[in-house]
Amino acid sequence: MAAKAIMIQGTASNAGKSLLAAGLCRVFRQDGYRVAPFKSQNMALNSFITADGLEMGRAQVVQAQCAGVEPDARMNPVLLKPTNDTGSQVIVNGVPRGTMGAVEYFRWKKNLLPDILAAYESLAAENDIIVIEGAGSPAEINLKQDDFVNMGMARLAGAPVLLAGDIDRGGVFASLYGTVKLLEPEEQARIKGLIINKFRGDVEILRPGLKTLEELTGKPVLGVVPMLDVDIDEEDSLSSKLSREGKVGLADIAVIRLPRLSNFTDFSPLERVEEATVRYVRAPGELGEPDLVILPGTKSTMDDLKWLRQSGLEAKILQYASRGGAVAGICGGYQMLGRTLSDPEGVESGGTLRGMGLLPIDTVFLGEKTRTRVSGTFQGAQGVFTSLNGAELEGYEIHMGETTRGEGAEPLTALTTLDGQTKADGTARGNVWGSYVHGIFDRAGSARALVDALLARKGLAPSAGAVDWRTYQEEQYDKLAAGVRESLDLSRVYRILRGEE
Repeated sequence: MAAKAIMIQGTASNAGKSLLAAGLCRVFRQDGYRVAPFKSQNMALNSFITADGLEMGRAQVVQAQCAGVEPDARMNPVLLKPTNDTGSQVIVNGVPRGTMGAVEYFRWKKNLLPDILAAYESLAAENDIIVIEGAGSPAEINLKQDDFVNMGMARLAGAPVLLAGDIDRGGVFASLYGTVKLLEPEEQARIKGLIINKFRGDVEILRPGLKTLEELTGKPVLGVVPMLDVDIDEEDSLSSKLSREGKVGLADIAVIRLPRLSNFTDFSPLERVEEATVRYVRAPGELGEPDLVILPGTKSTMDDLKWLRQSGLEAKILQYASRGGAVAGICGGYQMLGRTLSDPEGVESGGTLRGMGLLPIDTVFLGEKTRTRVSGTFQGAQGVFTSLNGAELEGYEIHMGETTRGEGAEPLTALTTLDGQTKADGTARGNVWGSYVHGIFDRAGSARALVDALLARKGLAPSAGAVDWRTYQEEQYDKLAAGVRESLDLSRVYRILRGEE
């Protein structure tokens, strides 16, 4: 018997759809159901590699973990990874299909419908409930042609829709009412309830407005969800953590906020080490004198290196490194640290670009993407990072470049891939290192070893310890589910799911 479906749509991007969908996945799982998330098309630079080497959006990974199942590329059959303001790499069922401009993709996307349906139907055959997430807003009337991510997907799945609005940004009554009224009658009928999301304050103040909203739209308000105090991975550059300010900790870690920053969740485990602070830097004046500078992953390494150079941040980082400052690079950031970046096939910008010269490596971009999960240990760390050696790590590689070490350059890690192959990864020289491994700090031991190395350099005692990242995530997912249970009329949600309303 095919699964029942329920869909979360929003009045705008960042209305909290992903988090609400994740919360429902957890609630349904706790209630004994087999649950899977689904988002037909996602646009995000924060992606993940599954156990079978396929690529998918990070939001659906979180939702799968909430549902207690292994992330599966079928949960996000179409992933768009922006390469510039008008184009994206198109990934279908976890495999890249090429790069397209926005207009070209809009004309071509209807060809993806069979892939989307096959992915959805196979998941529906294996589960009791599918929690579907929309994208942006269903009222984006310029994009409704051949839609398969909002009301088009709801129609294909026969799914009732819960529409969420973000009260924190203001205008939530107008945005909910306006979204409903911009839809066709058949689409309006699919909306079975409204959710006010990200509320701060006393809900009693909202009561008169909620009643009027129900009267105007003819839709019940199923709950007011507060701004939940949960620490859950977010999927893109809209994340509030990228602009968060506060007191700097004993170990000050500065991550460069590149224009096409990807996989910033790599650094979430470091934020859970009490003695460490992770802050995101976008201008030379913000850098200061941190204990570590990290160049993160990016979807457009060459363009972002040019930005780094033009912004003045490259010069600041080179000066910092020349004084013995510690610098690390992950994926695209690792490539930037080398001598040259070459793109003979036009995978990125084409041509050859001088790197920062902090590591004796050269990178050539190739058309085939490396996608694999890995595990291993640090073995070649030098300088301030020597104590990292022996620490275990796990993560995944997802990159287009092939990097060659110069004579005498030492690899940073020894890895084992999904298919059991062993290889060396990364490069270390003095207080500078780089690696292709995303999630390299997810193991508590590697996160703690890094922070302890920074503390030891300042003559400070070791950290109190790092939490096990997976255990911490599970605790946060349960906390999210508790907040959803407390805020939503779940008995009514279940009736909607069963088709009784």
